Amino acid sequence: MRTKRGRIRRAGLLAVALAATIGLAACSSAASSGGSAQQGTVTAPGADALNGKGQVDITFWHAMTGTNGDALAKLTDQFNQLNRGRIHVNLAFKNSYDDTLSAYKSALKGGQLPDVVQVYDIGTRFMIDSKSVVPVQAFVDKDGYDTSDIQPNIAGYYTVDKKLYSMPFNTSMPLLYINKDAFAKAGLDPNHPPTTLDEIRAAAQKIKDTPGAGVQYGFGASLYGWFFEQFVAGSAQNLCDADNGRSGRANTVDLATDENVNLLSWWQKMVADGLALKLDSNTTNGDNAFTSGAVAMTLESTGSLGGFLTSTAGKFGIGTGSYPKIAAGDTGGPIIGGASLWIVGQGKDAAHERAAWEFTTFLGSRPSQVTWHTSTGYFPISKGALTEPADQQWVAQRPQFATAITQLRHTVLSPATQGCSVGVLPQIRKDVENAMQAAVLQGTDPRAALTTAQNAANQQIAAYNASLGN
Repeated sequence: MRTKRGRIRRAGLLAVALAATIGLAACSSAASSGGSAQQGTVTAPGADALNGKGQVDITFWHAMTGTNGDALAKLTDQFNQLNRGRIHVNLAFKNSYDDTLSAYKSALKGGQLPDVVQVYDIGTRFMIDSKSVVPVQAFVDKDGYDTSDIQPNIAGYYTVDKKLYSMPFNTSMPLLYINKDAFAKAGLDPNHPPTTLDEIRAAAQKIKDTPGAGVQYGFGASLYGWFFEQFVAGSAQNLCDADNGRSGRANTVDLATDENVNLLSWWQKMVADGLALKLDSNTTNGDNAFTSGAVAMTLESTGSLGGFLTSTAGKFGIGTGSYPKIAAGDTGGPIIGGASLWIVGQGKDAAHERAAWEFTTFLGSRPSQVTWHTSTGYFPISKGALTEPADQQWVAQRPQFATAITQLRHTVLSPATQGCSVGVLPQIRKDVENAMQAAVLQGTDPRAALTTAQNAANQQIAAYNASLGN
């Protein structure tokens, strides 16, 4: 689920940018005095690391609020009961994703680090570069842990250089949401939502030309960088070089491609022709436009489904479609979002590392993922969870979610669908949003806007890599 992602992620961009050149230098020196995570070849402790230790207390930093926080607390209490006298997990709420990562960076420079930390997807490369963690792959290799139950496209995002660095936890996927009533009034089939930009435009035109359709605009979505990245992946493009940073360190991004220019040109013309509502990059505005009935189609994550259903109850029916492609025949697919769990090694002994691993595997297990999915709406990382009766019943009551299940299963894992792995992805996302707003809201030539964003992004990558000594 992307919990207010538009606001959460943008809030800490400046802090992240500064940390790219300052924080990593600090954690590189700090890393030299830590535990097993700091060695050239990272090893993980076995189960015997807990022998004779009594109760090992560990701390988990997270950013889950509301019902998500309640579900996490329930699972943590269950784990503590099962491991009474052996392992006890203390939850520490750190507000937002950005705040959690900022707190972690501060602790790297001098402070008490947690044993497990929840970090959003775009923080992945930074966590690897911090050299402060024990890669999950080290435990997998040590225990012969079976990862086959983890959804491959979800595990794929957190796999870099053929290593699974963190345990996926709360996962979301992007979807196309439609107002089924507006579709029906316009003579469109709500059971077959548009699949391409051209089809969205055709549907929006028909809705606009239909008296009494009940909406002002056929389409309306926030100019959010995550959505742009989904279109890039759907057209089987890599956002950055070195196979999206999966076969080596990324040094550049490629934003001003013909496909991306076509995307922003389409969006620009949709607004100019009165077929799409003019929106900024704040996802709350886009969500409200859809739930209020102002627009008939929007883009959002699976995490918004529950709120959408509640907000529109008694007003109109909601349908879902796979995330649209720029053009028919595009062979890519969407990238997962959300966050994962990282096991901290810096300053930790073997017992704490092992305790952290056992808690992490508990949260990723099939039973826990059933509870997590049905309590929060996050996509389960466990393939087996979707076969459990309780999970199937939950999906049956929300058939719109089945679209996400089908979409994930049909998406081929590739560097494009794994997403770009680069330490300054939050800043790059902001660069992209600036380009989107310049083109759609201000009428700037799309290629020029994307070129400006590309140049800015490449400068940020160069500065980040230089701070690592690369």
